[in-house]
Amino acid sequence: MIKIIGAIFILLSTSWAGFELSKVLTERPKQLRSLKSALQYLEAEITYSHTPLHEAARKISSQLTSPVSLIFDSFSRKLTKEEISVRRAWEESLDVIWKMTALKKEDYEILKQFGQTLGRHDIVTEQKHIRLAMLHLEREEVEAAEKQKKYERMTKSLGFLTGLLLIILLL
Repeated sequence: MIKIIGAIFILLSTSWAGFELSKVLTERPKQLRSLKSALQYLEAEITYSHTPLHEAARKISSQLTSPVSLIFDSFSRKLTKEEISVRRAWEESLDVIWKMTALKKEDYEILKQFGQTLGRHDIVTEQKHIRLAMLHLEREEVEAAEKQKKYERMTKSLGFLTGLLLIILLL
C-alpha cells in the first residue's frame, strides 16, 4: 500500500514538473505578443498624442497583463520619482522584473537595446526605433511559437514517462 502511494506521488510530481516546463514554452510567445502590443501603444502615445514618456508608460501598464505590465509600471515610477536617465530607468525596470518573465536573453537584449534609444530622439526617429524593436520581437515570437509546437507536448510526456521510469526502477 505504501509503495502504491509513493508511486502515485512520484508520478504526480514528475508530471507536474513536465507541465511546469511546458508552461514556460507557452508563456514566452504570449509575453512577446504583449510586449509588441505595448510598443504599439507606446508608438501611438508618442506619435499621435504627444504624451510624456512616464505617463505613456503608466497608461500602457494599466492596459497589459503581468509581468509585462510590471516592466512599464516600474519604468513609469522610476521616471517620476527618481532623478534618473530614461535609459537607466528602463534597464533597471527590466532587471527587476526579468526574473518573473518567461523571456530569454535574446529578448532582454532587444529590449535593452530599445531602451538605449528611448527618449533620445525626435518623434520620427523614436517611431523608427519602436518599429525596429517590434520587428525583432516579432521574429522572436515566431521562433518561440515554433519551439512551443515542437517541445510543449514532449515536455509534458517526458515528465510523466520519467515518473514511470522512477517507479519501475524503485519497485
